[in-house]
Amino acid sequence: MKFFTWLRNLLLLIAATIAHLNASADDGYRLWLKYDRIRNEATRTAYSNSFRYIAISGSSDILNNAAKELQTGLTAMTGKEIPVVKAPVKNQNGIILTISAGDDASGDGYSIQMQGANTVISAAKDAGVLYGSFALLRHLQQHLPVEKAAGQSSPKIQLRMLNHWDNPEGTIERGYAGGSLWKWYELPETVDPRYTDYARANASIGINGTVVNNVNASARFLTAEYLHKVAALAGVFRKYGIKTYLSIHFAAPKTLGGLKTSDPLDPEVRKWWTEKTKEIYSIIPDFGGFLVKANSEGEPGPQDYGRTHADGANMLAEALAPFKGVVIWRAFVYKADPKADRFKAAYEEFVPLDGKFAKNVIVQVKNGPIDFQPREPFSPLFGNMPQTPLGIEFQLTQEYLGFATHWVYEAPIFKECLDADTYVKGKGSTVARIVDGSLHDYPLTCMAGVANTGSDRNWTGNPMAQANWYAFGRFAWDHTLTAEAIAQEWTQLSLTTETKSVATISNMMLRSRDIYVDYNTPLGLSRPWTGSHYAPEPWQNRSSRPDWTAIYYHRADSLGLGFDRTADGSNALAQYRPEVRRTWDNAETCPLPYLFWFHHIPWSKKLSSGRNLWDELCHRFYTGADSVLWMQKQWAAVKTSIDPDIHADITGRLIKQHKEAIWWRDAWLLYLQTFSKQPIPAIYPKPERTLEEVKNTVNIYLMR
Repeated sequence: MKFFTWLRNLLLLIAATIAHLNASADDGYRLWLKYDRIRNEATRTAYSNSFRYIAISGSSDILNNAAKELQTGLTAMTGKEIPVVKAPVKNQNGIILTISAGDDASGDGYSIQMQGANTVISAAKDAGVLYGSFALLRHLQQHLPVEKAAGQSSPKIQLRMLNHWDNPEGTIERGYAGGSLWKWYELPETVDPRYTDYARANASIGINGTVVNNVNASARFLTAEYLHKVAALAGVFRKYGIKTYLSIHFAAPKTLGGLKTSDPLDPEVRKWWTEKTKEIYSIIPDFGGFLVKANSEGEPGPQDYGRTHADGANMLAEALAPFKGVVIWRAFVYKADPKADRFKAAYEEFVPLDGKFAKNVIVQVKNGPIDFQPREPFSPLFGNMPQTPLGIEFQLTQEYLGFATHWVYEAPIFKECLDADTYVKGKGSTVARIVDGSLHDYPLTCMAGVANTGSDRNWTGNPMAQANWYAFGRFAWDHTLTAEAIAQEWTQLSLTTETKSVATISNMMLRSRDIYVDYNTPLGLSRPWTGSHYAPEPWQNRSSRPDWTAIYYHRADSLGLGFDRTADGSNALAQYRPEVRRTWDNAETCPLPYLFWFHHIPWSKKLSSGRNLWDELCHRFYTGADSVLWMQKQWAAVKTSIDPDIHADITGRLIKQHKEAIWWRDAWLLYLQTFSKQPIPAIYPKPERTLEEVKNTVNIYLMR
C-alpha cells in the first residue's frame, strides 16, 4: 500500500514538473488559472504545511468543482498531492468548504476564515463557496501570506454576464479571436471539454450568466433542435454556478411560429411566447431568460406594430415570470433621421417609459450614448429612470479599439463610466450606484460585457486582451476596485510575479487606452461608421442612412471640427443634470478629452493646452503614434520575465500597432487638412503618403 502511495506521489510530482516545464512554452490557453509551481521554497513549504487536505461539508456539482479546483491548483503550486476528504482531519492543517446560513443570503458572497489549524471557506450557497475557493487560489497565485487571505466578499451586482455575439453558422459578429466557441454542428451529442474551461474561467472572476448567441438573433435558436444544443452547454455551465440565456428574434412568432403577426398585444402572439417559454424550461430547467435587441439597426420589434418597448418587454416578462426568468431589453436604439442626433435617441425613447416595465425586466444601457467608442461620456439614461432597473453594457471585444492587433487595456473605460457622477440625487450619484441598485433600490441589477472570446487557442486573439475579460469580471463583482489594482493582479496571475516587471507591464496597461485614443480619436472625435469598424475612413460619406457615415459624427468643415450638442446645436446636453452640463457646455472649460463630443471648434481656436486646435490635433496624433514605440521599449525590457512565446507574440503585435497608428494618424490629418488649410508643424515628420494614397490603402483593406 505504501508503495502505491509513493508511486502516486511520484507521478503527481512528475506531472507538476512537466506542467512547470510546459509553462516555458505557454500558449495562453490557461488564462489567469496557470497554477505554476512556486519557485520560492519558503513560500511553497508554507503553503504545503497549511493545506494538507480539502474537506467538503455537503455535496453538489458546484461544491465538488470547488474542491477539484483547489486540489488542482494547490497540487500544481506546491508539487504535493492535496487529497479531498469528507471530514476534517485531526491535528492537520487543511481547507474546509462549508455551507453556512449566516453568510450572505444571496448565496454568492463568501467568507474565508482561519479557524485554528484550518482555512474555512463558507457561504450561504455552494456558488459562494466556489467563488471563495477561486479567491483563495488567486491570493496564493500572488504568493501572499496565507493568513492575509482571511476576509469576506459579496458581489455588488446580481447578474454578472457575458453577451456572446455568436451566430449559428459559427461566426462571431465583431469577433477577432477565431470562430465561435460553440460547435453547434456537434452539439448536443459531443460536448467539447473546452466548455468546462470556459466555465471555470468565468466562475473564477465571479461571472454567473452567459448569453450564448448574437443580439442580432436567428430564430433558429428557439427551435427544439437548437434548444437541446443550448441545453448541453447549460449542463456544463450550471456546474460552475452559471445560468444560460438566449438572445431572441422578436418576430419569431411570425417567422418561426407561422402566425400572421408578432404584435406583443395580440393574444395569439402572447400565447405563442408562453408556450415557447414553457418548452425552453422543460429542456433547460434553470434557464435565465431573454436578451432582446428590438427596433434598432433593422431588427424587428414592438414599434413595428405601433407598440412601445415596454409592451414588448412586458409580454416576454409575463411568459418568464412563472419560472423566475428575466427579460434584458437593450436600450441601443436609433433611427435613420438626418435631422436627429443619435446621441439623444435612447433617452427620448426610454425615459418616457420609466415605471412602465414589469418587475422582471432590466433595461440594458451601453456605457456611452453612441456605440462603444474609445472614449465616450456616460449615457444620459443613467440617473433618469429611477423606477426601472438599468443594467450596464460594456464591450470587451475591441470593435473600435484596434481589433486584436492593438494592445488596449479597457479597465479605465469601465472605471471612467462607473465613477461618473450623474448628480441625480446630488453629488455622489455615480453610475456605479445606479447600476448596483443602491441609489434607486432596484430589485434587479446587471452588468454585461460583450465577450471577446473565440476559438483561438489563447481565447482572445491578442493575449493581452485576456485582461479585459478578467477586468470585467472583477469590476462586476466589486466596482470599487481600481484599474491599477486589477492590472497588477492580472499580470501576476497571467505573466510574471517579478516585481519590477509587474510594475512596468501594469503601467503600460494603464497608459494603453490613452495612447490609442491619441492616435485614433483624440479630443472626443468618434468614428462609428459602417464598413469594417477598423480602417480609418474619416472621409466616408455614402451610406443608406446618414448616421452610418463618418462625416455625421465629426462635422469637419472650413470653420472647424466637432458636433455641437449645446443649446445652440442638438441640445443633447439638456439630457444631463445641470451639474454635469456645466462641466461640458462651455467650450472654454470643457475637458479636452470630450471637446468634440459637445462643441464645434474653430481651427485657429487656442485651447487650454496653449496650442490652437490644429496644432493640438497634430500633437495628439503624432504623440499617440510615437508612444507605441515607448510601449515597444517597455515590453522589450521585461523579456527575461515573460514566457518567450508570449513575448514574441506581443512584440510582433506592437510592431503592427505602430504601423497602423501611423496609418490612422496620416488618414485623419491629411483629410482634416483639406478643411483647416494649415500645415503640419515642422517639428513633426511629414506623412510619407498623400491623402489619395492613404485612401487607396483603405480601399484595398476593405476589399479583403
